[in-house]
Amino acid sequence: MGNHWQFWVDRGGTFTDIVAQTPDGRLLTRKLLSEAPESYKDAAVHGIKLLLGEDNTSQIEAVKMGTTVATNALLERKGDRVALITTKGFKDALRIGYQNRPDIFALKIVLPEQIYTQVIEVDERVTAEGDVRQAPDLNVIRQQVEEAYKQGIRSFAVLFMHAYKYPQHEQQVAELIRELGDIYVATSNEVSPLIKFVSRGDTTVVDAYLSPLLKRYVDQVAEGLDHTRLMFMQSNGGLVDARWFRGKDSILSGPAGGIVGAACVSKQAGFDKLVTFDMGGTSTDVAHYDGQYERAYNTEIAGVRMRAPMMDIHTVAAGGGSILSFRHGRYQVGPESAGADPGPACYRRGGPLTVTDCNVMLGRIRPGYFPTCFGPDSDQAIDVDVVHEKFTTLTAQIYQETGNKRTAEEVALGFLEIAV
Repeated sequence: MGNHWQFWVDRGGTFTDIVAQTPDGRLLTRKLLSEAPESYKDAAVHGIKLLLGEDNTSQIEAVKMGTTVATNALLERKGDRVALITTKGFKDALRIGYQNRPDIFALKIVLPEQIYTQVIEVDERVTAEGDVRQAPDLNVIRQQVEEAYKQGIRSFAVLFMHAYKYPQHEQQVAELIRELGDIYVATSNEVSPLIKFVSRGDTTVVDAYLSPLLKRYVDQVAEGLDHTRLMFMQSNGGLVDARWFRGKDSILSGPAGGIVGAACVSKQAGFDKLVTFDMGGTSTDVAHYDGQYERAYNTEIAGVRMRAPMMDIHTVAAGGGSILSFRHGRYQVGPESAGADPGPACYRRGGPLTVTDCNVMLGRIRPGYFPTCFGPDSDQAIDVDVVHEKFTTLTAQIYQETGNKRTAEEVALGFLEIAV
C-alpha cells in the first residue's frame, strides 16, 4: 500500500458515514450526526480528523464525497436568491413551461413555485441563423443589475434566445455582471448548451440557485482539510474535482453513490440484475440495475425541471427521521423529517417521535448494536426510556380522542405499517 490515507464520505441529511483506508490497508469506519453545532462545525471534517488521530491532513491522498446538501436545499427551498436575465418578451416562458397538465382532470391548475426571485428583461435578439437583430445596451443592463445587487441578489442566471449556438450576448452580460464583485453567474450556453429554450433555462436557473450554496459547503470542507484533494460524486454516478462540482450535477450526489456501490458489490457476488433500496433518515431511494447504469436526461425533482444526465432514481419522502403524528383521527407519517437536529426522540436532542423510534419501541433497534454518537459529547447510546414515555403519552391521547384501546407497542406497529 502507499503511505497515505484514503477517505470516502457519505454526508446524508441525518448521518454522515466515513470509511477510511489506512496506509497499511486497514479499513476503519465512523458514523456521526450530520448536524451537531455544539460539538463540531462540519461532520465530515470532524470525522476524518477523529479517524486520522491527529491534525496532520498532509497524510491524506484523497477524500471522495457524496452529499445531499444541494438536494435538501432544493426540497426545502433554501438556495440562493436568483435574478433571471432573459430576452425581452420571454419573461414568463419558464413559468408557462410546456403547458402540459400532469393531472388532466384537475380544474384548478397550481403551477410549481419558481425558484428565481425576479426577472430582468433585456432588449436583445439573435436569429436562429446568427444574425444580430438587436444588440444589448450594456449601460441599461448595468443599471438593472446594480439595482438587483442593492436588493441583495448575488446570483444571476442568463438566458437568451439561440444562445446555445450564438453565445456572444450572454458572454457580454456575464462579463459585465462579474465586474460587480463576488457574484455567481450561470449562462445557459455554458450550463446547458442545447436547443430547447425552456429546459435550457430551467437548468441554468437551478445551477444559479444551488451552486453558490454548494461552493460555500465545498470551501468549508476544503478549508477544514487544508485543501487536500477533494472529489464529489455527481448525479450521473461519476466523480469530479471539488472545484468543478456544480449545482445542476449535484441533486442526486448522495443516492447515485448508493447505486454505484450496490452494482460493484453485486458483481462481486455474481449478480448483474438488482433493485436497490436505500432508506436514509430523510428519504428512501429506489433504483433498477440490469448490467448497466440507467440514466435520465430530462427530470423533475421537487417541482423543478432540469436537463442534465442523472441516475434514474425514484425518491420517496419516508426515512428513519419521518415524524409521527396523530391528526384528524388518523395515524400519519412524514413527509416532515426530524433530520439530525433535533433528530428522532431517541437521539437525546429533544426530538419528536419518528419511524426510528417505532423500531426502538418494538425492540428492533437496540442500543448495544447502534452507534454511540448521541448526547452533549456525542458519546452516548440512544435513549430508550424517552421513547417509551412518549409512546405511552401518545397512546393515552389516541384513546382519549377515539376510545381505541391499544398498547404502546401496537401504536408503534401501526405507525410502522403506515410508513411501509
